[in-house]
Amino acid sequence: MRKILTSVIVAGILAVGCKKNELNIENPNTPTTQQFWKTTDDAQKGVNAIYSTYHRVGLSRNEFFMTIIRSDEGFSTSPNATLINNFDVFNITDYNLWETTTLWQDCYIGINRANQVLDNVPNITMDDTQKQQLLGEAKFMRGFFYYYLATLWGNVPIMLHTSLPTDHPSSSTQAQVYAQAEQDFTDAAAALPTAYDNANIGRATKGAAYGMLGKSYMQEHKYAEAQQALQWLVEGAGKDLYDLVPDFRSNFIETSENNKESVFEFQNAANPTDSHDDDVQLTDVDRLNYGTSIPPFFAPRPIGFTDGQARRWTVWEFLKEKTTDGKRDPRLAASFIYDSTDERGPDYTMVYGATWTSRNYATVPGDPVGVATNHTVYFRKFLDDATMDGEVFHSGNNYRYLRYADVLLLYAEALNAQGQTGQAYQYVDRVRQRAGLAKLSDAMPGLNQADFLNQLKHERVTELVGEGHRWEDLVRWGDLGPQLATRDAGFANFVKGKNELLPIPQFDLDVNPNLTQNPGW
Repeated sequence: MRKILTSVIVAGILAVGCKKNELNIENPNTPTTQQFWKTTDDAQKGVNAIYSTYHRVGLSRNEFFMTIIRSDEGFSTSPNATLINNFDVFNITDYNLWETTTLWQDCYIGINRANQVLDNVPNITMDDTQKQQLLGEAKFMRGFFYYYLATLWGNVPIMLHTSLPTDHPSSSTQAQVYAQAEQDFTDAAAALPTAYDNANIGRATKGAAYGMLGKSYMQEHKYAEAQQALQWLVEGAGKDLYDLVPDFRSNFIETSENNKESVFEFQNAANPTDSHDDDVQLTDVDRLNYGTSIPPFFAPRPIGFTDGQARRWTVWEFLKEKTTDGKRDPRLAASFIYDSTDERGPDYTMVYGATWTSRNYATVPGDPVGVATNHTVYFRKFLDDATMDGEVFHSGNNYRYLRYADVLLLYAEALNAQGQTGQAYQYVDRVRQRAGLAKLSDAMPGLNQADFLNQLKHERVTELVGEGHRWEDLVRWGDLGPQLATRDAGFANFVKGKNELLPIPQFDLDVNPNLTQNPGW
């Protein structure tokens, strides 16, 4: 089976039956915690329900506005100025803003689903190898959700058991939240297999756990620990399991999912009824949403809504050097739709079956530094233009969250941070050579530690732009600040010591006296 089509169980699997006078009758058609968690099938369904969290609107759409659009590589032109635009320009006044709180809620829904598995599956009599695998998957995904929470909100509650209505967990520090994610990834790496059969492709693997462990350590500047975690994929037992695929573009097309470059990806499946109701899974069990709605929000009008666009400076990064045979970096056309996606210009650039010119989009003459930065560049990597001439609200195109190219660049960064710059070159070279560029060791030999990091910042833009990693990169490098306003005007409003983190939702603060609001909010 190409994708995991998850079986969704009710979040919380609430115990049924309430007392009113003397009446206390259980609904025989509704599962309870006493009836569930008995069999191997129950354990498998419980884990599948954690994966289904990735299809909720916060994780399948809104997270990209916080990781891409809020960073300096993107901006919003949404007509909904009081919503999407205000966190793009760091002007959040509503701490219950739907675009942010949906991701917060989805992460905790996923955590609670994982906690139910971890609380109940150990008591099920079943094959121990399968049991440990399922517990490993639950640990991995709980760690994944805590990684998101640590990166975006920082100081959040850590919950390690099934939620109860009486729970009022205290805020933990960002370091404690990262530590919990790292523990979960460590435990998962010890339990998960290196690969699955075709019926289970897409489940979390040992490589995914080591990759996410390395990413977590990188955000804390624990470079030796990050190197050790990532080493399993780059130089250790996993090095033959992963590689860069020859065609960069194939990493973003539905027909080439789960390839050798994929370390972990969200498994999306197209919904043939294509409902526009984000909560359809709660109201109509026959039309479950297994896809992502991000493509129409990034696609150019009239195909989509264009709530998120790319900054023009990101295009210039690709034009700084040519391939070894004198051509343009092929990753540029794979990353953006703009007036010169086809380098012959707007008359040849195709946008969902029609030329740029015929669609009457704005054109910027040339791309030298100095032209306006906000002229009509669309992120392409999440779009379906390779397979259709339109977009659907529940796309089946998988989100390749962690690619091997990301792992190689992070590994090089970890080595460089420890003064091993000479050894780091080879891993950047692999990424550059796939794009047809000269080896960095030939083009820029002998870089010192600081200059090598500056070059890595460029390499991560050209390889990973529009994939949701720019915000965490800026955080890790300490580059967030008003100085970014030179290429993203919204950063003129950025307040250091405040805007690195999102505000804790007010509705949680109102009901939990043990929570503390983030600094500056």
